[in-house]
Amino acid sequence: MILLDSLYKKKLTGLRDFAENRGITKNGSVEVLRARLIKNEILGLCDLSWDGIQAISHKEIGEILKIFGIKSSGSHKERRQRLWLHLNFDSRRMTIERLVELDRETLYDLCQKLEMPLTGTRAVLMGRVAGVLTNHLNGWGKIKRNLNRNGLKLDNDNLLLNEILGSQVENDKSYEDFIIPVPIATLEDAKDLLKIGIEKEDEKIKNDIKLIISRIEDLDRLIGTILKQYMGKWSQKERDLLIRLATRTEWPIEEKIVKKGL
Repeated sequence: MILLDSLYKKKLTGLRDFAENRGITKNGSVEVLRARLIKNEILGLCDLSWDGIQAISHKEIGEILKIFGIKSSGSHKERRQRLWLHLNFDSRRMTIERLVELDRETLYDLCQKLEMPLTGTRAVLMGRVAGVLTNHLNGWGKIKRNLNRNGLKLDNDNLLLNEILGSQVENDKSYEDFIIPVPIATLEDAKDLLKIGIEKEDEKIKNDIKLIISRIEDLDRLIGTILKQYMGKWSQKERDLLIRLATRTEWPIEEKIVKKGL
């Protein structure tokens, strides 16, 4: 929550410095860069690819739009369109006027991603994309003015972060103090620990554990994301959260012995 608040308030220079420190591409306008940072640093556990967006529920996608600081109302389809536009385009460049420069293949792809009919001439396809852009005018591409000026209201319990990552962080410890890259050797040790006793288990459990071992880097990323939000704190509460997140992303942890390994 504290990190999200700071991303709302930072100017372009600050966002670029933050992105560089995180190893994230720092090109683009302030709004494009802010959206990229929120996607990677705040919502890193969410699949925000086009396919992933299609699978997000109506309620949840509304909360995600709030995290990005843009318009969150509308139908389920409108919310999907707005989120996809916000994550993939610069609103200063993706304008109705610039559509005339696009070829039919590009317009076809845009119609597909915006869930519009794919038949018709280039002019027809352009008209459909233009209709979507008109419908979402000023609804994406820029965060709301009050967020830019005042930042996030930290008592807003409607944000998805509260739903997924729990209540507001109370510790004021610096965000960077505990973010240390995990050595390869440590990840290898973790794999070895997960393998202990695996040969005694049935085939399903073996396969489940092997799958988690193959995703050890993803597991490290999940843990890192939780640590970022809880300022380095790790207790049973954070472990329970890890289990919930792993379950939500459909990791094979329904067996007790597999879950215990985490």
